[in-house]
Amino acid sequence: MNTSNSSTEDDRVYAGIFGCIMVIGLPLNAVSLWILLRRHSLKSPNAVFMVNLALTDLLAIMSLPMRIYHHATGTPLGIITCLFSVIIFRKNLRSSASFITFISVDRLLAVVYPLRSRHLRTSCNAWKGAALVWGFFLVVNIPEGIGFFKHLQNHTEHICFQSHYYKSVTRSAIIYLQIVLLVTMLAVNIVCTVMVSWTLHKHLSDSAKVRNKVNVMLIFAINLLIFCTCFLPMPLHAVTKSKTSITPLACLTVLNCCLDPLTYYFSFDSFWKKKEDTGREL
Repeated sequence: MNTSNSSTEDDRVYAGIFGCIMVIGLPLNAVSLWILLRRHSLKSPNAVFMVNLALTDLLAIMSLPMRIYHHATGTPLGIITCLFSVIIFRKNLRSSASFITFISVDRLLAVVYPLRSRHLRTSCNAWKGAALVWGFFLVVNIPEGIGFFKHLQNHTEHICFQSHYYKSVTRSAIIYLQIVLLVTMLAVNIVCTVMVSWTLHKHLSDSAKVRNKVNVMLIFAINLLIFCTCFLPMPLHAVTKSKTSITPLACLTVLNCCLDPLTYYFSFDSFWKKKEDTGREL
């Protein structure tokens, strides 16, 4: 009885956490997307990646009501509802990590190689990169979704959000691929952070440029925080095959939907004002 009561209390806490993330993340990302589309030119590769990042966050937030309902009421979700929620959750983790890495690389090119990278830093190339991310992870989701659907069909008493790591060769391969990709992207973000920090320290000594320097470094600090706090714990949990609940880690993962808008704010000289010259961006 005590175990059941404790589980119920935990579920209510999780429902509250997911609810807070949705209440905060939905308006933040919706307003950020509106500002990026209306007040900042999509000719900037930086803005293109941020628009796509906001879209994937909004998609993830759309799946939260199902999690909140499940944890608040204890009602099992239907197979299709469970499948949709879990796949969207996984896609958010992977897509967000990719777009954040693209943003870091774009900042690296803008700061360290501003002239040599002009032919690379175009909106056309940015949209191609965004399309590659959406397409690649869509292809990954297809066999993953089919395997998860079969797993749910074979377990009528399934607990949707605790059955992510069923035994499957395909699922195991995807988990290890995800770990490799996330660690590689984290390494890229670290390298970008170090190189940009060194370049700014060496060349931007003018006090008038201190604010831009701080903003750029805040972008990298936020990106590294999101990677270490939100993206890595869940896949590492899967690899270690721990029996502990994954729900607290899921809370951390979707927390990126609230942190990503900080990246948008610090990426522009004046996020709330329309930029007449996109070349002013660092």
